[in-house]
Amino acid sequence: MRDVFWLSMIGILYTYVGYPIVMWVLAWLRPQPWAVNPIFPSVSVVLAVHNGASLLPRKIEHLLGLDYPNIKEIILVSDGSTDGTAELLARERHPRLTTIILDEHRGKAVALNAGVAKATAEVILFVDIRPEIAPGAIQQLVSNFADPTVGCVAGELILRSEAHDAASAAVSGGYWRYEKWIRTCESICGSPVGVYGGFYAIRRELAVPQPEGIILDDMFQPLSIIREGYRSVLDAQAYVFDTWPPKIRAEFHRKVRTLAGNFQLFRLAPWMLTPRNPVLFRLVSHKVMRLIVPYLLVLLLISTLTLSGGSLLYAAFAAFQIFCWTVALAGLRYRIPVLHRLAAPASALLVLQAAAVVGLYRFLFTRGPLWKIWTLQEPGERATTPETANSASPKPLAPAAGNRRA
Repeated sequence: MRDVFWLSMIGILYTYVGYPIVMWVLAWLRPQPWAVNPIFPSVSVVLAVHNGASLLPRKIEHLLGLDYPNIKEIILVSDGSTDGTAELLARERHPRLTTIILDEHRGKAVALNAGVAKATAEVILFVDIRPEIAPGAIQQLVSNFADPTVGCVAGELILRSEAHDAASAAVSGGYWRYEKWIRTCESICGSPVGVYGGFYAIRRELAVPQPEGIILDDMFQPLSIIREGYRSVLDAQAYVFDTWPPKIRAEFHRKVRTLAGNFQLFRLAPWMLTPRNPVLFRLVSHKVMRLIVPYLLVLLLISTLTLSGGSLLYAAFAAFQIFCWTVALAGLRYRIPVLHRLAAPASALLVLQAAAVVGLYRFLFTRGPLWKIWTLQEPGERATTPETANSASPKPLAPAAGNRRA
């Protein structure tokens, strides 16, 4: 049991502390700068949407009003929409707008493939329907393609969380800042293993067709480009604003879908878990280990309880674990203001671990295409409206620190 205890402890600490420190040290000691210069390649904007009629008019206005001077085309793909999206797109008339209507709902990957097939510009910019692109962000993003080794660039996601409950704010606040810090370190010393899918760009000639039904297109595409010998980088000055679910229950379901997508990704692209993946060490340390941590936490508690009979130290640590998980559960169950706020970090950690377990269950036992779990509205979730998507106008932000570029 001591071996189980220490192996579990080491695995958990490595995942959340050790690996981030390794990346930070590598970013500090062995940075790999890339050139960033003001260039103006032509850009094709690609947006895939399913049942987005309530948001599309504002989104189209936003896209047509973008300040980048060389947007060649805006390609809007309706993926089997049934809410009037297709009819709305059919009425749109603008020289830069290209609309594609897919009669059958086959998932985002198929819609993106259709959009990419129509793209003719040098750079393809992928966007989602909800995020709001800041002025100058596209120019900042494409400037990274001045370096011929860069094949994929992602922007800096700023999350709005004014109406979030404490646990959800802990995920979209503290946890997301922690995650962005790791990705920034990965980018500085090479390439991150994932990007924010609502605002990233690639060289058109490097675009790889997405496997039908894949959920995590924003991991498959960048990792495929890295596999070809190019870099994927982050630009912390190319801002985009978004809002994640305000309630922890909805955030839990969002994470379930994303984590189920990780398992699907490894099944559809098994080369990612082989030496053919140049960032295999990072992928295993950053993504795979997080899928294992929930079971390590259970083993840690069981081994600690087993060893507590003969050691006061183990007994104290077992009591500490039980106390933390009890507080985490209480914070989720009872909306007592002080308790809810104090328990938020532990509650967020519990939700993330539970989401990984449920994500595996969904991957193994979902009937039909797995991507359909992404479009299902779970209990407690509410469709985003134009008003909620654009409330709380962002304040001007100072450039984020962390990018190390030539």
